[in-house]
Formats: sequence, C-alpha cells, structure tokens
Amino acid sequence: MISFLSVGGGNEIGANCFYLNINGNGIILDCGIHPQKVGIESLPKFELLENKTLDHALISHAHQDHIAALPFLIKKFPYIKIFTTPQTRALAELTLHNAVSILKKEIKDEQFEFYTHDEVDLLIKMINYYDYEKDFLLSSYHQLKEADVIATFFDAGHILGSSGIFLNNNGYKIFYTGDINLANQTIQPAAILPNTKINTLILESTYGATDSREILDWQKEAERFAKEANKILTGGSSILVPVFALGKLQEMLATIWSLMQKRKLSQVDVFTGGIGTKINRVYDYNRYVINRIDKEFELSSIPQNDYSQLTSVDDFFRNPSIVLASSGMIIKGTSSYDFAMRFLQQKNSAIFTVGYMDERTPGYPISKAKKGDKIFIDNSDKPLEVKCEIKNFRFSAHARREQLISIVKKLKPDNVILVHGDEEAFNWMGKEILKNFPGIKVHAAVCGKEIVLENQIILNK
Repeated sequence: MISFLSVGGGNEIGANCFYLNINGNGIILDCGIHPQKVGIESLPKFELLENKTLDHALISHAHQDHIAALPFLIKKFPYIKIFTTPQTRALAELTLHNAVSILKKEIKDEQFEFYTHDEVDLLIKMINYYDYEKDFLLSSYHQLKEADVIATFFDAGHILGSSGIFLNNNGYKIFYTGDINLANQTIQPAAILPNTKINTLILESTYGATDSREILDWQKEAERFAKEANKILTGGSSILVPVFALGKLQEMLATIWSLMQKRKLSQVDVFTGGIGTKINRVYDYNRYVINRIDKEFELSSIPQNDYSQLTSVDDFFRNPSIVLASSGMIIKGTSSYDFAMRFLQQKNSAIFTVGYMDERTPGYPISKAKKGDKIFIDNSDKPLEVKCEIKNFRFSAHARREQLISIVKKLKPDNVILVHGDEEAFNWMGKEILKNFPGIKVHAAVCGKEIVLENQIILNK
C-alpha cells in the first residue's frame, strides 16, 4: 500500500512535514517549523508518527519552514537516515545553528526541550547528500524488495540547493515539488522537472490564490524597483529592504548590483550583515557545481558595508544607501524590525518590501501603509505615524499559479496532492486542475488526514 499523511504544513505555509508509507518504507518529506507560532505549537505534529514505520527523511531545501524541526524529529526518532543535496547540507549547518539562538530568545516555555549547537553539529554529520539527478537507493529496514525506493533530486529553482524530490517504487512514481520556481531570478535559473509521467504529484500551492497579473517578470520588477529607488536616493535619503537571509538577500543583492552596473540605479552604499553574509559565501563556493545564470559572478565581488559595525541606525541617513536586512517579514527582535522602527520615522526615507508578508507579522501593516497613516505594530497600544515612503514589490521565488498548472500538464499525474497553501489557494488550484484534466484525482492535504494512493503492491512496471 502507498499512502500520504500531512504531519504539518498541509493547508498552511509553515511546519512543512509530510509522511509517505511506500509498501512499508516510511519516508518523511521536509521537517520545518511554523515561523508564526512558538514552542510546541510551531512544530509538526510528531505524535502522528508514533505508530508509523520511519526509515528516511528527505529535505527539499534549507528554509526554516522546511528544515528547522529536523533536530526535534531526530531526537524523537534517532535511527532515521537523512538525505538532501550537498548545498542544502552546507546551508543547514548555518541555518540550524542560527535557529538555536533564535528559539532560545523567542521561547520562554521551560517545558520546551531545545536542541543544542553540539546536537546540530552531530546532525549535520548524519546527513547523506547527493547531487541533482543522481539516483540513490532508499531501502526499508524490513529488507522488503517491494519497499525499495529509488530517489532523485531535481533542481527546484527556488534557492541554492533546493530540490524537487522524485521517488520510484517498482514503477510507481511520486514527485514532490517542494518550493518550486519556473522562472529565472538573477542568480538562480528556473526549475528542472523529471521527464516522465508521474503517478502522484505533491504540489506546492503558495500562489494559488494570487492573480498572476500582480506578479511581474523578475527583470521588469527590477526596473520598477530602480525607478522608485532613484526617487529616494537622488534626494539624498536611504531605503530599507527587508529580506530573508537565505535566498532573497542573495537575489536582491545581485539584482541591485546589476542595476547599478547598468546605470539604471544610483550608485550608493549597500549595507548587509548577519547570517546572510555567511550564506553569500556558500553561494559563491558552489557557483561552478550547480545551475547558475552566471557561474563567474560572485556575491563577494559586490562592495558591501556591514551594518553590525555601525554605532547607530542614524548612520544610515548620513548618506543615501540601500540596507538589506533580515527578517523579510520584519519580525520583532530581528535587524529589519529594529531598522524599520527608525525608518518609519524618517521623513524622506523609504521601506521597500520585496516579498510575501504574513498577516500576523509586523511587516504586514507596514506593507499596507501609506505615508501619513497611523498603524499599530505588535499589538501596541499607541499607533505609529508612518513618515517614510512605503513601496511594495514582488520578487517571487515561487511559481505562479498558471506555472503550477503547467507542471500538472507536463507530468500527467493520476493524483495531485495540494500542499503549502491556504484554503483559497487549494480551491483555485483544485478547480483549475479538475477543469483542465478531468481524469486526475485531486486531494487537499489536511494535517492528520491519511490519503491512500495505491492499495496494491506494484512490481515490474
């Protein structure tokens, strides 16, 4: 029998963790935390796995909502074998150590059992890694031939090392997209898909509810960014760009530098800092061994100032500059939050958002505000007047909804399981798939609800 169970992140974006039982071979796909929840509530529901066969964990990429709960999983089930790409393994070493510090700062619950830096070091040593499009065997501990699975990672085009995960069990083929992008960014090229029919497609649905007319081509959005930025910079003021330290920082840094080199954007100081600068080095180190738009380009070649070396946030306003700081959603306690509180009060400055903002984060009311508005941030009693300019851009590292449908068209699955999206996204995606491909069965992943995909053991197909 082949079955699927969402342990977290099925019908929401966060705590992504999915369980497959393939004829007795228990496989976990991703193991993340929910960025807007704390303590036990932020983790996948591991209790759903207690009576399950568990053999392997495959991690699609190193974003926190896909990997940060892995240490908790391994503490609970220490015999699980872990697999990912070499680049995700390298990035995991940085992001998981960073998560230790963040979790200890955020969570005051004495009952919550943290993992340590030493445990992260041990976990990293346990990770097996394989390059893209290299087959590897996942054998069941039960030594059943019918449970053997051949796995392959395909470049998902999302961030460095991100992968779609292809699983083949005696001819029954499953493809999990992970977070996938079918368009070029500045550094990262578009995803590569398997060139075969799939039996079950596990499909991310992040932009299922977003009209694609709201998402411009990356280069067109870059030109719009430059046009708006020049208005601020030539006036002698500065811009804060909140970014995720992994992926969005590297892409925006490369985009801004490219615009400056083409003389489309004013040449000003660029500030970066924190873990993002270490991640930059991993991007540079791997540039020749993975798909890249320009393998010769190095992030380290871009002149950058370290904002952690400044004595005051006011230093940003002495000369026009662009500040790239995490977190991307301006979460309290992060550099972007601290900087945003000052930028909001600076009359001629600006905050440019460049990606998705969860409604529960401080970044959401900021992104919706206009100059002169009074907004409440972090459940504050007093409103804060917005004195700076607020501009929103969408530099997406996820596929648009029509592109997600094109994956269905190419892979011709018998079943589609929708994950990583809200109810509105699932509804649009489900209706569109059923309308265009009436023979396909569509399932919406719900945490704790098992989906049986195949009742018979399939051999020699």
